[in-house]
Formats: sequence, structure tokens, C-alpha cells
Amino acid sequence: MITFENGGWLEKGKQIEKWFDTDFNFNQLYPTSIQLLSGKHWTPLSVARKAANFLAAENDARILDIGSGVGKFCLSAGYYKPHANFFGVEQRQSLINYAENARLLLNLENVAFIHENFTQLDFTDYEHFYFYNAFYENLIGTFKIDESVEYSAQLFNKYNIHLFRQLEQKPAGTRLATFHSTEYEIPSSYYEVGSEMDNLLKFWIKV
Repeated sequence: MITFENGGWLEKGKQIEKWFDTDFNFNQLYPTSIQLLSGKHWTPLSVARKAANFLAAENDARILDIGSGVGKFCLSAGYYKPHANFFGVEQRQSLINYAENARLLLNLENVAFIHENFTQLDFTDYEHFYFYNAFYENLIGTFKIDESVEYSAQLFNKYNIHLFRQLEQKPAGTRLATFHSTEYEIPSSYYEVGSEMDNLLKFWIKV
């Protein structure tokens, strides 16, 4: 039995690993309104596991999820790869709150969330990156998470250019996993070294 109390989900008689058995189970960490967004906006567990396996190439790696939403990638990746550190940056405070509530319940000490627009973040603090096309909802006709932030094609272009430049400055050996990417944000110095999920999930290494 799961109840919502004081802004956080509490579990009764359920082991932590059971949350990771299925996407349905994991999504019960969140209220119904957030669960309904899962199919469009939150990383499936199978994708998170594959991406985490690629990105956590060494112990104590610092991995950033750009546009982390309610934290599903970071939380699941942190569970699968306890020797790595996962950080999620998200501009919506409400989603950070959901992510942090879930993190506390799952007791994951290698996961942290940052309330910030990613353009204000220092990318030198992180070694590898996960990107589930957080910019796409800026385009007309796409499914929005909510109406709490500004959307525009200009922002879509601005964010892609900024991420491109940040990735371009990273050293050789930097790893990037993208899911449903338009690939506008990927510099030519990153080489595709693998793909999964009918090419929707791609793995890149900078040379």
C-alpha cells in the first residue's frame, strides 16, 4: 500500500528493488498527474539501465542529466550504478520537489538534483552526459509538461547551440547518451559508438 503524505510517497511492506521491477511500479512514486506524463517525458527503465551502463565507465564518474524532469533517469541510473554519481538539472521547482521526494524514499545518496536552467550550469563539474531531448517541447505542436515555463522556437535553437558549445569544450573521452535526439546539439567531434531501441538511444564518445 502506498500513501501520499506531507508531499512525499511512503511505502508499506515493499522492498526498494520492487520499485525498479517495471515502469508501472516506478511511476507509483509520483502522483497521478505525473504518472500520466511518463510515456512522453520520463525515461523508461530499460533505457536508463542501458545508458547508465555506458556512461558509468569508471568509478566515481559525475554524470549530468540535462533537463531531468522528475528525476527518473538519475534515480534509476543511480540505483543500477551505485559507484557513479548522477546529477539532474531541471528548471521547474515543482519537478525538482517530486524528484527529491522520490530520492529520499529510495535512499539514493549518489543522486542529486539542481534547480536551475542548464545554461547557468558549469559543465566542467561533470564528466559524462545524458540527454532525453529536453528542448523538443519548445516546438509548436509538441506535448508540453506544463505551462510554467516559456516555450519558443528561439529557445529551442538557443538551447541546442548552448549545449553544442558546452559539449564541444569537453575533453576527449567524454561520453554522451542521447534518447530521441534531433542531434542538433552534438558536435562532429563526438562519434557514435553504438545504438539501441531502434536507434532512438545512441551512445557517443568525443575523440
